[in-house]
Amino acid sequence: MADHPVDLQILGIGRNGHIGFNEPGTPFDSQTHLVELDKSTIEANARFFDKIEDVPTQAISMGIKNILDAKSILLFAYGESKAEAIAGTVSGPVTENLPASSLQNHPDVTIIADAEALSLLEK
Repeated sequence: MADHPVDLQILGIGRNGHIGFNEPGTPFDSQTHLVELDKSTIEANARFFDKIEDVPTQAISMGIKNILDAKSILLFAYGESKAEAIAGTVSGPVTENLPASSLQNHPDVTIIADAEALSLLEK
Protein backbone atom coordinates (compact mmCIF):
# COMPACT_ATOMS: atom_id res chain seq x y z
CA MET A 1 0.00 0.00 0.00
CA ALA A 2 2.97 2.32 0.41
CA ASP A 3 3.28 2.58 -3.36
CA HIS A 4 -0.44 3.36 -3.76
CA PRO A 5 -1.75 5.08 -0.62
CA VAL A 6 -5.43 5.68 -0.11
CA ASP A 7 -6.25 9.29 -0.95
CA LEU A 8 -9.46 9.57 1.10
CA GLN A 9 -10.58 7.24 3.88
CA ILE A 10 -14.28 7.61 4.72
CA LEU A 11 -15.28 6.34 8.15
CA GLY A 12 -18.21 6.05 10.48
CA ILE A 13 -17.78 5.60 14.20
CA GLY A 14 -19.37 3.08 16.51
CA ARG A 15 -20.89 3.89 19.87
CA ASN A 16 -17.87 2.19 21.43
CA GLY A 17 -15.45 4.27 19.36
CA HIS A 18 -14.68 1.63 16.76
CA ILE A 19 -13.65 2.69 13.28
CA GLY A 20 -13.76 0.29 10.36
CA PHE A 21 -14.93 -2.46 12.78
CA ASN A 22 -11.66 -2.12 14.70
CA GLU A 23 -13.18 -2.80 18.10
CA PRO A 24 -11.75 -1.51 21.42
CA GLY A 25 -8.43 -3.18 22.15
CA THR A 26 -7.33 -3.35 18.50
CA PRO A 27 -3.61 -2.49 18.29
CA PHE A 28 -2.86 0.75 16.44
CA ASP A 29 -0.35 -1.07 14.24
CA SER A 30 -2.99 -3.54 13.00
CA GLN A 31 -3.41 -4.13 9.30
CA THR A 32 -6.30 -5.72 7.38
CA HIS A 33 -7.64 -8.55 9.54
CA LEU A 34 -10.61 -10.66 10.62
CA VAL A 35 -12.53 -9.03 13.49
CA GLU A 36 -14.80 -10.58 16.12
CA LEU A 37 -17.54 -7.96 16.49
CA ASP A 38 -18.49 -6.69 19.96
CA LYS A 39 -22.01 -7.37 21.20
CA SER A 40 -22.79 -3.63 20.98
CA THR A 41 -21.74 -3.57 17.31
CA ILE A 42 -23.87 -6.62 16.52
CA GLU A 43 -26.85 -5.01 18.27
CA ALA A 44 -26.32 -1.71 16.41
CA ASN A 45 -26.36 -3.55 13.07
CA ALA A 46 -29.41 -5.66 13.89
CA ARG A 47 -31.66 -3.02 12.29
CA PHE A 48 -30.40 -4.16 8.89
CA PHE A 49 -31.53 -7.78 9.41
CA ASP A 50 -34.80 -9.60 10.10
CA LYS A 51 -33.42 -11.36 13.21
CA ILE A 52 -30.41 -10.67 15.43
CA GLU A 53 -29.28 -14.23 14.74
CA ASP A 54 -28.73 -13.15 11.11
CA VAL A 55 -26.30 -10.36 12.00
CA PRO A 56 -22.69 -11.29 11.18
CA THR A 57 -20.46 -11.77 14.21
CA GLN A 58 -17.25 -11.22 12.25
CA ALA A 59 -16.01 -8.76 9.65
CA ILE A 60 -12.91 -8.19 7.58
CA SER A 61 -11.58 -4.73 8.28
CA MET A 62 -8.75 -2.48 7.26
CA GLY A 63 -6.55 -2.16 10.29
CA ILE A 64 -5.94 1.08 12.12
CA LYS A 65 -2.49 1.38 10.55
CA ASN A 66 -4.08 1.03 7.09
CA ILE A 67 -6.61 3.73 7.98
CA LEU A 68 -3.97 6.12 9.31
CA ASP A 69 -1.88 5.63 6.16
CA ALA A 70 -4.57 7.43 4.12
CA LYS A 71 -3.71 10.94 2.95
CA SER A 72 -7.01 12.38 4.28
CA ILE A 73 -9.70 11.00 6.59
CA LEU A 74 -13.37 11.95 6.70
CA LEU A 75 -15.31 10.77 9.76
CA PHE A 76 -19.11 10.94 9.95
CA ALA A 77 -21.08 10.79 13.22
CA TYR A 78 -24.79 11.28 13.82
CA GLY A 79 -26.90 11.00 16.93
CA GLU A 80 -26.58 11.27 20.67
CA SER A 81 -25.40 7.66 20.90
CA LYS A 82 -22.12 8.74 19.25
CA ALA A 83 -21.47 11.71 21.58
CA GLU A 84 -19.15 9.91 24.03
CA ALA A 85 -17.16 8.35 21.21
CA ILE A 86 -16.74 11.70 19.45
CA ALA A 87 -15.71 13.46 22.68
CA GLY A 88 -13.07 10.80 23.30
CA THR A 89 -11.93 10.92 19.70
CA VAL A 90 -11.40 14.67 19.76
CA SER A 91 -10.26 15.42 23.29
CA GLY A 92 -9.68 12.19 25.17
CA PRO A 93 -6.45 10.31 25.62
CA VAL A 94 -5.14 8.34 22.64
CA THR A 95 -5.84 4.77 23.69
CA GLU A 96 -6.53 1.42 22.06
CA ASN A 97 -9.63 1.29 24.29
CA LEU A 98 -11.10 3.95 21.95
CA PRO A 99 -9.79 3.11 18.47
CA ALA A 100 -11.03 6.38 16.96
CA SER A 101 -8.74 8.30 19.32
CA SER A 102 -5.90 7.18 17.02
CA LEU A 103 -7.18 9.81 14.57
CA GLN A 104 -5.57 12.44 16.81
CA ASN A 105 -2.26 11.23 15.36
CA HIS A 106 -3.27 11.98 11.76
CA PRO A 107 -2.53 15.38 10.16
CA ASP A 108 -5.69 15.62 8.00
CA VAL A 109 -8.95 14.50 9.63
CA THR A 110 -12.31 16.15 9.06
CA ILE A 111 -15.30 15.28 11.26
CA ILE A 112 -18.80 15.85 9.96
CA ALA A 113 -21.36 15.43 12.73
CA ASP A 114 -24.71 16.67 13.93
CA ALA A 115 -25.29 18.67 17.12
CA GLU A 116 -26.22 15.56 19.11
CA ALA A 117 -22.97 13.76 18.26
CA LEU A 118 -21.02 16.90 19.18
CA SER A 119 -23.01 17.59 22.36
CA LEU A 120 -20.28 16.51 24.83
CA LEU A 121 -17.54 18.67 23.31
CA GLU A 122 -16.69 21.87 25.13
CA LYS A 123 -17.56 24.98 23.19
